[in-house]
Amino acid sequence: MRGLWLITISLLLSGCGGGDTDDDADVISATVAGRLLLDSSHGDGGTAWGLEACDSCHALAVIHSDAPASTQQLVQQKGYSTCTGCHGDNGTSLTRPCLVCHNTQDLPADPHQDGGQAHHFSGGTLGALTDDECLTCHFGSDMDGVFDSNSDLTRFADAAGFLVPYTTETDFCLRCHNRDHQQPGFDIVGSSFDDPLIALEDDYQVFDYHGWRDGSGEGTYAGLRDGYLYPDLVDCSDCHAMHGTINDKLIIDSSIKGVHRLSNAIRLSAFPVTVGANGDYSQLCVLCHDMDIPLDDAAVDSGNGLNGVHMVGEDCRPCHTHGEAVQVGL
Repeated sequence: MRGLWLITISLLLSGCGGGDTDDDADVISATVAGRLLLDSSHGDGGTAWGLEACDSCHALAVIHSDAPASTQQLVQQKGYSTCTGCHGDNGTSLTRPCLVCHNTQDLPADPHQDGGQAHHFSGGTLGALTDDECLTCHFGSDMDGVFDSNSDLTRFADAAGFLVPYTTETDFCLRCHNRDHQQPGFDIVGSSFDDPLIALEDDYQVFDYHGWRDGSGEGTYAGLRDGYLYPDLVDCSDCHAMHGTINDKLIIDSSIKGVHRLSNAIRLSAFPVTVGANGDYSQLCVLCHDMDIPLDDAAVDSGNGLNGVHMVGEDCRPCHTHGEAVQVGL
């Protein structure tokens, strides 16, 4: 989710992603430099606010002169239908299309949307994301080609009800995925007390590098792959693809869709990831994990060309489960 025109959980701008009135736009983008959302000052003293005909003032041949050539070309190809997607509705009733540009034909990697599962807001929904779903998480991205949680993700309230900046990308996810301060209109009902959909905020404090570090990382099966560049913690989107995957639980189906801090030599090789029906997550784990001291199945190919984890072809979940803080790493 990280190139130019990122739609993205994922994930991830300021203010709630509800309506897009002028007031909402001001709240959402008030702390964001380089914002693209128009407000009531649009035009000479606001004379252009509330107008629908962008072509009355803006010629396709000259707009975006400072943008990359690829952006200019795409806008010229798609026409004025792209305006509200990036710049808001300008105080009108116009809709905001995202998928007019962010689709598998025009921007296939920004983000990767192939696969039948994505981060919908209704359980059991399959298929591609909608424009409205894009805007829920990306209400007013600056679209500068550099992903930043506080400029490319909708700003949701924290546990105290304040629209404070995100400390990490995962902080964005946890403002919905928690037990007691979910966002209005986006209620999450867990299947159990330990359901990761609601339990993760609490258990994130007692993980290894998959959350805030709480342990030495020097256990029996310790060891990370060459090219592992994470200085502190792993983000949710390193393992979960918000925009498209074949796997349940939104587990990435290719290294190119996650593990963002692995060296490009590994990540861009697009190692496939298929989660086994029996709970075999070895193809995911092996992207990063490569035991220092080979034990058990360490030499066994997980099925995607990589090896290095202690168990392949079996259910990982009895010992490794989000949402159940039994022991660091488990």
